[in-house]
Amino acid sequence: MFYNVAMKFYKMHGIGNDYIYFDCMKSEIKNPEELAVKLSDRHFSIGGDGVILLCRSEVADCRMRMFNADGSEGKMCGNGVRCVGKLAHDLGYVDRNICTVETLSGIKTLEFTFDKLGKVQSAKVDMGAAVLDGEKIPSSFKGESVVNAPLDVDGKKYGITLVSMGNPHCVVFEDPDGIDIFNIGKKFENHPAFPERINTEFVKVINRRELKMRVWERGSGETLACGTGACATVVAACLNGFCDKGEEITVHLLGGDLKITYTDKTVYMEGGATLAFVGETEI
Repeated sequence: MFYNVAMKFYKMHGIGNDYIYFDCMKSEIKNPEELAVKLSDRHFSIGGDGVILLCRSEVADCRMRMFNADGSEGKMCGNGVRCVGKLAHDLGYVDRNICTVETLSGIKTLEFTFDKLGKVQSAKVDMGAAVLDGEKIPSSFKGESVVNAPLDVDGKKYGITLVSMGNPHCVVFEDPDGIDIFNIGKKFENHPAFPERINTEFVKVINRRELKMRVWERGSGETLACGTGACATVVAACLNGFCDKGEEITVHLLGGDLKITYTDKTVYMEGGATLAFVGETEI
């Protein structure tokens, strides 16, 4: 249900992963699922990978709610959480270089880098520990980790590595330039091995410090970037022996680069947060 109320929105992106943001610190949107579907259309509406709400929190500086373009709610969004932190700071809700954001996958801590005008330019995020247990992804695979396991998708065997960074990811080390991602991405997303659907990354190893990645996100399709996906890709690369734990790895995505470091305790992600424009829409 929509109420024909004019509300300001902020179109923001993290290296091309673009969402429509609303400041809900002092107001409430009661129909974010429908709103995400309505506004995400790139031809007949604002256009974006979904809608993200900046909300009040009792346990952190602010809270993030994220909705994919199909209206489904996501537990985490790595590029989105950086933009939420920027929005909270630039609107005056946070007045220091550290910000905590409550998400459905826990509280994330951000450390800001500023431009010459004092606006947030980028953020380094403590994304928390990677989940590797097959059943916790969730998936039909069992065991403490699922590394280069065989999976039949549309008649072809793929070696998959499963990682959850708040969102479930299936990482495939196969040249992304040779992939029909629109066709195969949907088949991975809806494979019966993944009861809550799956995000899938197709990855080329350039060297031990660089990876190239394309991503198919559940509920949104191919996007220009995915923060949790880049984190999962680096974790998977380390588990498969392609990269080294504790080293900063650059992940090249269609929209730009993210810097990821996988440690024994957590995964750090660093990248830009950009305001594209401010507008007003009727909801």
